[in-house]
Amino acid sequence: MNKRIYLCLAHMSGKEQDFIREAFDTNWVVPLGPNVNAFEEELKHFIGENKEVVALSAGTAAIHLALIQLGVQAGDEVICQSFTFCASANPVTYLGATPVFVDSEEDTWNMDPVLLERAIKDRINKTGRKPKAVIPVHLYGMPAKIDEICSVSTKYDIPVLEDAAEALGSEYKGRKCGTLSFNGNKMITTSGGGALIVADEDTKKETMFYATQARAPFPYYQHEKIGYNYRMSNICAGIGRGQMTVLNEHIEHHRHVHALYEKAFAAIEGITLKSNPDKCFNANYWLSTILIDPEKTGTDYEKVRVALDQKGIETRPLWKPMHLQPVYKNNPCYVNGVSEKLFNQGLCIPAGPWVTDKDVAYIVKQIKDVVTSSIC
Repeated sequence: MNKRIYLCLAHMSGKEQDFIREAFDTNWVVPLGPNVNAFEEELKHFIGENKEVVALSAGTAAIHLALIQLGVQAGDEVICQSFTFCASANPVTYLGATPVFVDSEEDTWNMDPVLLERAIKDRINKTGRKPKAVIPVHLYGMPAKIDEICSVSTKYDIPVLEDAAEALGSEYKGRKCGTLSFNGNKMITTSGGGALIVADEDTKKETMFYATQARAPFPYYQHEKIGYNYRMSNICAGIGRGQMTVLNEHIEHHRHVHALYEKAFAAIEGITLKSNPDKCFNANYWLSTILIDPEKTGTDYEKVRVALDQKGIETRPLWKPMHLQPVYKNNPCYVNGVSEKLFNQGLCIPAGPWVTDKDVAYIVKQIKDVVTSSIC
């Protein structure tokens, strides 16, 4: 095979240029503008449930602004999922607060509700204060056990902020996941960008206040609070509008690719594909992920990764848990071994819009060849 197969490349609908051209023709090339307003409305319609949407410059910005509105300040603690990308925890640190890391459960690979309650009790016991917020992540598009997590958080009156940067289109019990990222390799892209899903219009206005440098309503520039330049540009929003026209198509393609993998890997001992644990979960399968059991396969994920790379197939190890990251090595953490096992055995494999049925067959064959040669 001559082409290189990438994890998840952006796929343009062909309509993005129309919205971008309109922005140039009307001279709306600055942050905010008609495309931003329309993009927010389209996302709002897609998510449903009478929520409001604020388009921002990044998913990280969305988490940062949400934490500000939840009152997180220096000296506070925020419980974060350990098994995820650093963008969930870094905004906590921006505010001078401390991320407290909680490990995953095996069904979804997301925050363990039992361990969450244990962490809350222990933090209250050790600090005399409860954590200020809880940030679960819908990892690789797999919804977390959000009902159980919210039940624990409600018991201690702690707000929950969902990080759904990888989960646009994923559902838990028929409800869409919220707080989004539109980075170049996500389900849709705006080149760079994100969105915060909020409960009402007042919260949306407050979010935009902080996202536009916290400028007070005076004819001159007056700032009574610290703000940020987190607005989405009208150009990027134009790309997003074009992408929204093929969002459902992208989601269905990812699920189709995953179904092909699921059938193929069922016949390979020692390779486990991550799938929905039950009917309550409906993942978008942003990336398909596998675990490679070294005892049953005679190999490990790194040998498979290198072998696939030599065959023109991009793969990537699963997220290195935050409690193992040097920058957070001294932070409080509550672990059970799940995320470390996943990190030591897991690979993300191609699943994006450019991946064909033929590509899937080729990828599976290469993995099977590595495993077979290792066993022999």
